Amino acid sequence: MSTPHNSAQPGDIAPSVLLPGDPLRAKYVAEKYLTGAKQITGVRNMLGFTGMYGNTPVTVMGSGMGGPSCGIYSYELFSFYNVEQIIRIGTAGGLAQNLKVGDLVFAMTASTDSNWAHQYNLNGSFSPCGDFELLNKAVEFARKKNFGYAVGSVFSSDLFSQYDASNQTTGEESWRPWARMGCLAQDMETFALYSTASWLKKRALSILTHTDSCINNEHLPAEKRLSALEPMFETALNCLL
Repeated sequence: MSTPHNSAQPGDIAPSVLLPGDPLRAKYVAEKYLTGAKQITGVRNMLGFTGMYGNTPVTVMGSGMGGPSCGIYSYELFSFYNVEQIIRIGTAGGLAQNLKVGDLVFAMTASTDSNWAHQYNLNGSFSPCGDFELLNKAVEFARKKNFGYAVGSVFSSDLFSQYDASNQTTGEESWRPWARMGCLAQDMETFALYSTASWLKKRALSILTHTDSCINNEHLPAEKRLSALEPMFETALNCLL
């Protein structure tokens, strides 16, 4: 049965899904890494493909930008397509001095300024965690390949820091307090994905590539903003084996 946001039919989507924000990134992963990949959905141009990585069936699908979008797609994948595990493969702004552009960030847990968790009627603040088994596999693979990486908490914000209306020059007020609390990087989607997985008793991990430093304004060059993500793609795919 398809959903309002996904035209895939039962059996079209694998139990393991890679979830980038950018649908063209999903297309890139499918074409470069999966054998026999076929497009299985394209509602609102949110492209999804299913193929094989070695002997493992894998679906890679875009989620769009922001927690609500990622939350909706992950909820439907978990609830209506029998998906068991989702790995987010996204980009992030660095909040830690020691992070280099191109480093991977493995999110143990996520904090947020979003209201996403209000739907669960929790009497307090919820801190969702990634799946330890997936996290451990990611760390082991990154070490084996000598990829630069860091493990810790991330800050998932509804704001893109450069566009924070409270500080139109730098947007620093939106992220510096979170950096002070030890958050390694800022994205928009991890908290919603981890919360959805927790609610539905599923597995999730967020693997991010540090593309833009909020600390020193170092950026990944435009011509490398896809090829530099390949260590992240390879790490995520090998977590599914």
